[in-house]
Amino acid sequence: MTFGFAPSAASTSSADLSAASANPVARMLEPAEWAAAGIPLLRNPREVVSGLHARHHPQPATAVVAVLDPDERVRASASFTRRPAPADGWMFRNALLAQLRRVIPHDLRRRTPVRTAVLMYCRDGDARWTEEDGAWMWGLRDACTLHGLRCGAYITLTRDGWQVLGEGRGGRRPSADSAPEPFALSEAPSPPIRTGGAASEVLRRAAAR
Repeated sequence: MTFGFAPSAASTSSADLSAASANPVARMLEPAEWAAAGIPLLRNPREVVSGLHARHHPQPATAVVAVLDPDERVRASASFTRRPAPADGWMFRNALLAQLRRVIPHDLRRRTPVRTAVLMYCRDGDARWTEEDGAWMWGLRDACTLHGLRCGAYITLTRDGWQVLGEGRGGRRPSADSAPEPFALSEAPSPPIRTGGAASEVLRRAAAR
């Protein structure tokens, strides 16, 4: 699956940036658009969710982005807290891209992406899609394109449990309120994982680009 490379902020004209800044509603994906994008299915979503939950202990307003290898092992991940602001896919894209650049080299030299980025967002409310989810979806897809990765699943974590949006798969544990579960004894050791900094710093740097 390929999305085509979008222009980076450095190569985007000032007129395009002004138009983008004036229309944040355009920078989100509806559930139907996300489903039609051919996002690869996770073979074992609960294992991925439980692993990220145990690593990062997310609280509401925490985003966890992870890069999976072809065997769905986590090769790198980072978490950061979203600052209070209107949902904007462009800002989310910049924040995610900044985290990806910190924890793993890009794959832009590959003709076909072999690694997949997934995003788990812990938030208040129920599991139904929101415009904020749509902005995160847009941001994840664009960040993956700019980092040479496949765009993978978008997962919400609420007090009701977790859900892979667009797939209809989910479970009650882990949830936003549950204690982290221990790693499975059979799980192979993962490389050291670095955690991203505060969202305010990330988003301020992203906005300055």
